[in-house]
Amino acid sequence: MKLLFVHQNMPGQYRELIQWLAAQGGHEIVFLTQRKNAPEFAGVKTVKYKTHHTAKEDAYGLSRTWENAAGNGFGAVMALREIVDSGFSPDIVIGHVGWGEMTFFREVLPNTPMIGFFEYYYSVHGGPVGFDPESPVSEHAPFIMHGHNVVPQVNINVVDVAHSPTYWQRDRFPKQFHDKIYVCHDGIRTDKLKPNKKAQVTLGRIGRPLTRKDEIVTFMSRNLETTRGYHQFMRAVPHIQNARPNARILVIGGNDVSYGGKSKHPGGLRGEMEAEVGHLIDWDRLHFLGQVPFDSYQSIVQISSCHLYLSMPFVLSWSLLESMSMEATIVASDVAPVREAITHGETGLLVDFFDPEAIAAQIADVLAKPRDYAHLGPAARQHVVDTYDFETVCLPEHIRQINALVPADKQIAMG
Repeated sequence: MKLLFVHQNMPGQYRELIQWLAAQGGHEIVFLTQRKNAPEFAGVKTVKYKTHHTAKEDAYGLSRTWENAAGNGFGAVMALREIVDSGFSPDIVIGHVGWGEMTFFREVLPNTPMIGFFEYYYSVHGGPVGFDPESPVSEHAPFIMHGHNVVPQVNINVVDVAHSPTYWQRDRFPKQFHDKIYVCHDGIRTDKLKPNKKAQVTLGRIGRPLTRKDEIVTFMSRNLETTRGYHQFMRAVPHIQNARPNARILVIGGNDVSYGGKSKHPGGLRGEMEAEVGHLIDWDRLHFLGQVPFDSYQSIVQISSCHLYLSMPFVLSWSLLESMSMEATIVASDVAPVREAITHGETGLLVDFFDPEAIAAQIADVLAKPRDYAHLGPAARQHVVDTYDFETVCLPEHIRQINALVPADKQIAMG
């Protein structure tokens, strides 16, 4: 089969799928992306496009998102035309619609089946906007959010089938979208992400490796931001340290902002939180590791005594499911998307996002009574294996959806 994948930030949600398809042999795979430093995958041809237009800083706020999406879409479709003219006519197109890249594809491929990744539908109700009283919603926010949704509103009519990774994300979209959206996660490699009792982590300021015998609390996010609860985590740190004088806290994450607004503090959110609670923290036992390689991230989770995952109601992080797959004992915020993955007391522990003292108390109890919570990690892994495993659960469903759109002689064999 000839497959065209589309994602602004290659490989995005298609990391495992494209590698599996390439490994099968017999398929031609082209990946269209805007990412300048896109990774190379064996058996996958990468084609890069440039956006045709970017909205200016003073662009009208209600149409800015669409203006950028139209620029991406036109740049992508011009690249698509060159791909087709060069002799590659895809049997199916699979791509993320959020940045508008597939918006004009029907003008070049009017009869080609297309599957679109529908990640998020904006609203001032039920998501991160308006969730935290510390970030009040402006009177214009409902209109701006609605303006963002022009992109999925247009693209639902471009694709034959839509895809969302969780039911919570699917349910963010209007009900008239639902019949077109199938729900299936991208998939977690539970065969690779396992617990490791021998894992070790070496930190520069400690003269010995850290292991599972140490009392380790972990917190991670791609970037340390309010949407992923960094401010509440920092407020919990002094309480954790007071309750557990031997605990070390390891923090993974960058200092940029992936989601939500930026702090007005000159030192960013980290500077803001240090100004607020820094005088209460034992900095010798709090370790900021930045963004680390994937194998280092695995080792850090594998030695964790308690892993903290805080998030506003938003897209579920891969890191939560990956940590569950590695049998971490998880304390997480009690919000709807997290409740889809974690059942309190069975596969993890849910706490109030807005209560740093309660967050700290739950973590301290896990550290003080590890035997009482020993069942959570194995149960969490089993749930991920049963529900989110790439090879046995998610891959078969994605292949089924692809095969349903193409002729029998083009279909992908599962083996």
